[in-house]
Amino acid sequence: MAMKTPTTPEAGTPANSPDLQARPRELQEDSRAFAFLDLKAQFSLIKDEVLHSLERVMESQQFILGPEVRSFEEEMSAFIGTRAAVGCASGSDALLLALLALGIGSGDEVITTPFTFVATAGSVARAGAKPVFVDIHPETFNIDPNQIRAAVNERTCAIIPVHLFGLAADLNPILKMADDHKLAVIEDAAQALGARYNGTLVGSLGTFGCFSFFPSKNLGGAGDGGLVTTNDPSLADRLRLLRVHGSPKKYYYEILGTNSRLDSLQAAILRVKLRHLEAWTSARQQKAETYRMLFAECGLNTRLKLPYTPTDCLHVFNQFVVRCPERDSLRGYLRDQGIPTEVYYPLPLHLQPAFTYLGYKPGQLPQAEAASREVLALPIYPELSLDRQATVVRAIAKFYGMAT
Repeated sequence: MAMKTPTTPEAGTPANSPDLQARPRELQEDSRAFAFLDLKAQFSLIKDEVLHSLERVMESQQFILGPEVRSFEEEMSAFIGTRAAVGCASGSDALLLALLALGIGSGDEVITTPFTFVATAGSVARAGAKPVFVDIHPETFNIDPNQIRAAVNERTCAIIPVHLFGLAADLNPILKMADDHKLAVIEDAAQALGARYNGTLVGSLGTFGCFSFFPSKNLGGAGDGGLVTTNDPSLADRLRLLRVHGSPKKYYYEILGTNSRLDSLQAAILRVKLRHLEAWTSARQQKAETYRMLFAECGLNTRLKLPYTPTDCLHVFNQFVVRCPERDSLRGYLRDQGIPTEVYYPLPLHLQPAFTYLGYKPGQLPQAEAASREVLALPIYPELSLDRQATVVRAIAKFYGMAT
């Protein structure tokens, strides 16, 4: 079947565009290599703003914390809707600082998902506590609340749900369980800035929200950076103390902390990007809808499982992840066609060598293990062109022997 151009308005694409094959060459994609994420395209649109912000910091010569970081923290707090936001050196440190602020350590257990980046459980281990893994929901890839209750015991101190790929975890039952058992909830929102659960932004519902500004995130810096949100002023004060070696004033130390400060150059860049985030989020959602339309036109919905979004959630698509049993063969075929993809994540954490000491065996968490064999992330970012989305879908259709 011929693939038609979807009628959903696209950035720079008329709503009534003709069939892709009939489009003039000057409207086709440029000759740059097909990137999984094209950060250069984003930078080209905000270059003057970013350079001006960097010049402002260089003129001030205030590089560690300072007014830029304070302003960014205030802007993030207002955006997310929390009483406080505390910048730090990375998303991994955000999780660790949250655990340390709660006093979680040796002898404690923290329940989380095995289907996530290593920092989620790694931060628990670094704090001296024991990560306890429970399985995921097969449609959302997020932690399954129905699996959590059986894992709670007298040593459990916290739950870390991950808002994976830009989709909020099912928080209401998690928050209810946490309240019943007097547990903290640390939202790992590293991939989900701007995502909503029942109309409320993630990062504002738990005890803490933890964010990453790694360059590939929807709000990404020019290096590492992180932030913790909370509605508890006393916990915010403890976070601020922990990130500067536990020092309320120079060379005096109330507690043992660490060096985890967000630097001013990163804060200045992130302040610029934060002004564009809602428009970029909308563009990502449009790209996701375009993928759905293109897959439907090719009849691929029966071959691939597309991202699922519950009606009470707003997905921000840090990744667009499809699922299929023949993932590795499909990925190899797309690579041969010059189409980049990624696998998040090829081996769940409970089976990683670093967590062998926990004693998990293959088959214990079957949904996470199956997802690791079947998920494939396709390119998605605000500047991704319609031509390239169509190229991706057309190649997948050919892999399955479906003419386009």
